[in-house]
Amino acid sequence: MRIPLLLVVALIGGCKATPVTLTSIVGGVTVGSIAVIGRTPLDAVWSAVTGRNCSVVRLDQGKTYCRPQEPPPEPPPYCTRTLGTVNCWANPKGQPPQVADGPQTLTPLQEENRTARWPPL
Repeated sequence: MRIPLLLVVALIGGCKATPVTLTSIVGGVTVGSIAVIGRTPLDAVWSAVTGRNCSVVRLDQGKTYCRPQEPPPEPPPYCTRTLGTVNCWANPKGQPPQVADGPQTLTPLQEENRTARWPPL
C-alpha cells in the first residue's frame, strides 16, 4: 500500500516540475539504478534490446561497454597418479584412469545459463 501511495505523491509532485527538479529526479534514478542493478536505466534498455550485458560501469572500470560472450571453459587436465606424485597429460590416450572423477564438460543447463541473454526474458 505504501509504494502506490508514494508513486502517486511523486507523480502529483511532478505536475509542475522545474528543470532543477527534473534533473534531480533523473540523477537520483540513475544513481539508484547503478547501485541496485549496476547499470543506468539507458544501459538496462540497451541491454534488453541487444540481449548483451552492457553498462557504463564497465567503461569506468576500463573495460568494453558490453560484456563479451565468454568462450566455453577449457577441459580439465588429464592427471594420473604415479609413484608419489600426480602427472598431467596433454594426450590421455593410453594412460591409466585419471585421478579426478568428475564432469569433463558443462551440462546442457550450465551451457544454457552461460550463453543466456541479458536480461533473462
